[in-house]
Amino acid sequence: MKKLTELYTKCSFKLDGMIRNERGSQTLEWIGIAAVIVILVGVISQAFADDTKIGNAVVEKIEGMIDSIGGN
Repeated sequence: MKKLTELYTKCSFKLDGMIRNERGSQTLEWIGIAAVIVILVGVISQAFADDTKIGNAVVEKIEGMIDSIGGN
């Protein structure tokens, strides 16, 4: 029984150490942020593709704003 108690205590301490260990959590956060940025860039690039109505509408609006700033 003593061996079983010692084994339980060792496992308990080891598990507690693993739970409290936060090494790498910041790395995972940065990977998540990078993934969101990559997805946004992909969505934006698809929106501005030549054959999409949304991309053409956005480009026309931006061109109109630039023209109005230039006084044309």
